Amino acid sequence: MREDSDTGVAGDGRRLAAAAFPDDDGTADPALRALMRNARSTQDLIAIARSLRDVRLLATVVAVLDSVGDDGTEKDSHMAVVSMVNDAGDKGLLAFTGVDSLSEWNPEARPVPAWGRDVARGAVDDGASAVIIDVAGPQRIVLEGLLLDVLASRPTLAATSVIVSSTASTAAETCSPTQP
Repeated sequence: MREDSDTGVAGDGRRLAAAAFPDDDGTADPALRALMRNARSTQDLIAIARSLRDVRLLATVVAVLDSVGDDGTEKDSHMAVVSMVNDAGDKGLLAFTGVDSLSEWNPEARPVPAWGRDVARGAVDDGASAVIIDVAGPQRIVLEGLLLDVLASRPTLAATSVIVSSTASTAAETCSPTQP
């Protein structure tokens, strides 16, 4: 096999894509964590959603047992992306800023690095109405509604202005950093 800097590793007529985050050690960006910790307003949440679009987040997968053999050992299992459902039935996809916050939530979970915008798009495609960032801390942020749209897309400055004005009265209540 040989290394191809543009496409990854080539061999036997197949190509493996180059890693999207080759130097990533799973550490959270301290500036992002500070932004999340200091979020107090709708504008702060919009800034977080915009910042997260081009940041590596960690989606998470866990092993789910499907069946047990006659001898009591695992027979079948699969990996599943983790989401949560609140009392109202709304589904939120979990994502983490670093392996420390992921491990705090569940040390058995496995990180799957992805761009924030791709995490949001995956959540929407899966029927989720929110992305929940760092559910176990250090600072939980819930992005839903128009804030989820901001994370999933690249709105223009004009579109962002409309989002700010249309969410000013409700986003602080429905998307607060402390909401489960």
